Amino acid sequence: MTKIAVLQMTSGIDPEVNFERIRAAANDAAEGGAEVLFTPEMSVLLDRNRKRAAPWIESVSADDMIARLQALAAENQIDIALGSMPITYDAAHWANRSFYFSGSGDGDGKGPISYDKIHMFDVALSSGESWRESAAYHPGDRIVVARDTPLGDMGLTICYDLRFPALFDALGQERCDVIAVPAAFTVPTGKAHWHVMLRARAIEASAYIVAAAQVGTHEDGRSTYGHSLVIDPWGEILLDMGGEEAGLGFCDVDLSRIAEVRAQLPSLYNRRKITN
Repeated sequence: MTKIAVLQMTSGIDPEVNFERIRAAANDAAEGGAEVLFTPEMSVLLDRNRKRAAPWIESVSADDMIARLQALAAENQIDIALGSMPITYDAAHWANRSFYFSGSGDGDGKGPISYDKIHMFDVALSSGESWRESAAYHPGDRIVVARDTPLGDMGLTICYDLRFPALFDALGQERCDVIAVPAAFTVPTGKAHWHVMLRARAIEASAYIVAAAQVGTHEDGRSTYGHSLVIDPWGEILLDMGGEEAGLGFCDVDLSRIAEVRAQLPSLYNRRKITN
């Protein structure tokens, strides 16, 4: 068994306050015997007011935060799968970027592994919520797998990526053992789709899904669904942190379960190319 920790957050508009919550969670996760800590999308800064958020994102503070998170992982000797944070991409755009920090340092000297969210959340919901992520963020264009983690090979995704099975198919073909799906899901879409889609992605990829989520009412006025989940390759929910409060959860992951499921249902091997 490999123990992991999942941080469910109600992140706000102050990066320092959010970092302190992550720092406390890393300490508690390490003391609890976890080898990897997972955090939600936009753990470090959650602010839909882009004018207010811009000065921090476009300053050296954002780069400094990456170094501080790497140091936090090393100090606690725990890997940290940071769901995401906003980072400058170019003169006109930011990136919604995940990071995987090794607790043993940056290894080859190249720093943490990173992934830019591919699918932009551009929607208008019947509830009246409207989001245009592409107005400020540049989409990523490649899959990313963190190799040889304590959980084996880990595929990285972010939130809205969940709705695009081709990405998870690609990660399945990479034989990922675990796929991280950090999120800040809206309440209406979470109630309708969160559990069923995450279970489906676990089954399709024959892999564990770890989905750390934002929860509750945030300083910027949005509300998020919560229900951070850990799901095994058979689609069984091992951990559900509920939709009410932030907190730290623990879960034991049995990596031998992956081989068992793939032997029973070898869908990754039976898959055939579909042509018109």
